[in-house]
Amino acid sequence: MKALRPLLISGREVLPLVEGGKGISVSNGESSGAWAAAGAVGTFSGVNADSYDDQGRLIAQRYYGKTRRERHEELIAHSIRGGIHQARIAHEQSNGQGRIHMNVLWEMGGCEHILHGILEGAKGLIHGVTCGAGMPYRVAEITARYGCHYYPIVSSARAFRALWLRAFSKFHTNLGGVVYEDPWLAGGHNGLSNSEDPNQPENPMPRVKALRAMLNSFGLHTTPIIMAGGVWYLRDWAEWIDNPELGPVAFQFGSRPLLTQESPVLESWKRKLLTLKEGDVFLNRFSPTGFYSSAVNNGFIQELRARSERQIAYMSKPVGEHHAEFPVGPRGRPVYLSDTDKIRAQAWTAEGFTTALKTPDNTLIFVTPDDADQIHQDQVNCMGCLSACLFSNWAQNEHGTTGKKADARSYCIQKTLQAVAHTDDCEQQLMFAGHNAFKFASDPFYANGHIPTVRELVERLCTGD
Repeated sequence: MKALRPLLISGREVLPLVEGGKGISVSNGESSGAWAAAGAVGTFSGVNADSYDDQGRLIAQRYYGKTRRERHEELIAHSIRGGIHQARIAHEQSNGQGRIHMNVLWEMGGCEHILHGILEGAKGLIHGVTCGAGMPYRVAEITARYGCHYYPIVSSARAFRALWLRAFSKFHTNLGGVVYEDPWLAGGHNGLSNSEDPNQPENPMPRVKALRAMLNSFGLHTTPIIMAGGVWYLRDWAEWIDNPELGPVAFQFGSRPLLTQESPVLESWKRKLLTLKEGDVFLNRFSPTGFYSSAVNNGFIQELRARSERQIAYMSKPVGEHHAEFPVGPRGRPVYLSDTDKIRAQAWTAEGFTTALKTPDNTLIFVTPDDADQIHQDQVNCMGCLSACLFSNWAQNEHGTTGKKADARSYCIQKTLQAVAHTDDCEQQLMFAGHNAFKFASDPFYANGHIPTVRELVERLCTGD
């Protein structure tokens, strides 16, 4: 294993090891501050971050607005307050070492407003902002205003080229690095394009070489590339270290930081990680963002899979083979199915899935009445946590809607991520994870349920293990 050389990241030489910023309250000030204190880069999540009262008690994120737009404004206020709070904790925990970054999703509701609010309120405490889940054209301009570095998350050289030509070239001095996130192996939301096969993972080396060539063509020879997704043992990445074709490279870890003493995830989540087997993480397209995402194939994901499998096409008028009448809704208004699909619909109804819900794709899904009521209530309770939501049809525009039907094949992402972060429910809530998370069970570092400190993990990573 080659020795890791310090790398200039966000204005300071640090270990080329980066904590991935993970969702709602899954990487916070405690975890990111510990990574920085160990001489690496810590990243807290700026997505609906937790805040606490003067006694250190969690402030529940409650919503009182009667409309989605009113609740959306409340969500922005919660997010700014929480982000500032976590930045201060991270700064204190870092002991002046390493670097502190914040991660946000460009497609999260109020992203620009939240970025301004946190960077203004925590001025000087955040050294870099990583941003993905969309094309974050304006993140460069916003971070430059606060003297902060920015780190776009991309999954191809083509994506970076579009960002550079449209916006980043004007703010190149603040470009701290580019995160290449493997769209097949990373946890959370994945950047698979429509031209890429989700079932055919590609070797990241050629893709990252193409990204480096693109960076060099823009004069960015010394700009680090941060490899994210699928990184576990650094010994497996030895050919990447000090490779002149790749230039300066750092490595980002998303799943391994979950199982540390400073990680904010609850013990139930940590125990669950130690039981995962290869294949237990499922690449799916249920997210209300419309992106692919990778999550543990638990009861939550299995219910979504079953819900979509109980799906058939319908027509509002008899057309061709769709001539079999079938009643839908409280008034029993007819839609028209094929003969085969009518038999399937009747079978599902007999099993108790008696409520048929229409989707934007002119299909019906069949659920129980209780599930239908819960789906409807979750859609009504929407607080606009995304810039556009397939599940509730909220959109961050003057109309407050995507203009399409709400899609019951998806789910309220805000509700379930808050629940998995703050309750012991790891079975019926969304549990994001990278595809290598099954290695917790076989990695001797975690034998007998050992949960290391962040410093112990960083030291372990430096050995190649």
